[in-house]
Amino acid sequence: MSVTTTTHLNFQGDARAALDYYQSVFGGRIAAVTYKDMGTVQNENEANWVVWGEVAGDNGFHVMAYDVPSQLPWDQGSNPFFVSVRGDDTDEISAMWQKLAEGSTVVRPLEPSQWAPLYGMLTDRFGVTWVLDVAAPYNG
Repeated sequence: MSVTTTTHLNFQGDARAALDYYQSVFGGRIAAVTYKDMGTVQNENEANWVVWGEVAGDNGFHVMAYDVPSQLPWDQGSNPFFVSVRGDDTDEISAMWQKLAEGSTVVRPLEPSQWAPLYGMLTDRFGVTWVLDVAAPYNG
């Protein structure tokens, strides 16, 4: 038996744009189902919002997204989570960082740290905080 975890991001009207953006950064395939597709439209303005969506790549990247309908409470909050992307190739992580950094607020530049060959943190234009780093062996 194996278990995996996937970050599931909640938006209110921006899920499809976020999925498109993350696919442009990390690659992979998008799958998205709208409220209209499901036949569960409660507000016509939200018919094309995403009730379930994901980007999944052969490289292991996987993120899910959803548009919370307006009749439900939703508050993106302040620092409710970080999404961590960890790899073993500095060139690959650097390329992802360059794409993800466009239009983002850099919290900590991608650079060597005490615990990793490269580490950086940014908040993207959708309000999601990402941590990208290159894994280093832990000797604890």
